[in-house]
Amino acid sequence: QVQLVESGGGLVQAGGSLRLSCAASGRTFSSYAMGWFRQAPWKEREFVAAIRWSGISTYYLDSVKGRFTISRDNAKNTVYLQMNSLKPEDTAVYYCAAPRIGRDGLLHEISQYEYWGQGTQVTVSS
Repeated sequence: QVQLVESGGGLVQAGGSLRLSCAASGRTFSSYAMGWFRQAPWKEREFVAAIRWSGISTYYLDSVKGRFTISRDNAKNTVYLQMNSLKPEDTAVYYCAAPRIGRDGLLHEISQYEYWGQGTQVTVSS
């Protein structure tokens, strides 16, 4: 079992920055990939970013490339999403997700993830 707890959301003006954190339970954090997804009102949940267990390889939704950075600290069992140059269309509930323990890769499909956090609200005002 993996439990995920996100933090760092809030209200920010367009052009601003936020850093989301996701703390994972357990001692096997470094053995699996991690991802971030988001869901805006009346829209389906969509992939935002993924990172392999090593932290070396990352993958992004096209619309956030160059603005968002996913990273991880395996010693702290934490994955981060640094969001810069935020736009109103980035407004959503952001979720971190983990696949089954031991699974690695740049996973970008909802079905590839088994564990989800409760979500943190990000609101970008224009």
